[in-house]
Amino acid sequence: MKKSYYQPEDLKNFGKINEWNEALGTKFFDYYNSVFEEGSLSAREKSLIALAVSHVIQCPYCIDSYTKDGLQRGIEKEEMMEAVHVGAAIKAGAALVHGVQMMNRHDQLSM
Repeated sequence: MKKSYYQPEDLKNFGKINEWNEALGTKFFDYYNSVFEEGSLSAREKSLIALAVSHVIQCPYCIDSYTKDGLQRGIEKEEMMEAVHVGAAIKAGAALVHGVQMMNRHDQLSM
């Protein structure tokens, strides 16, 4: 019996999603791979963005993958942590800005 839902070894089987729907799997991987090609942003910058987003969406597979990718691209641990803090700040701000909705609703209901 597996100890947790998340199994790091499952990441190496990600490509197998094509087995159950080759057409859509191929379209996804074509898109995914094209997104991470050099463009207006460097592949290094995209890796840092992906690492930050991975933390915001709390995907352990993505965190593993983009930590490894970042190391391969020469990204320093301090840069990785700074990217994680940027993601965390945006997520916290997004939660807090909804406080304005609560304040508005409070005022509407308290009249």
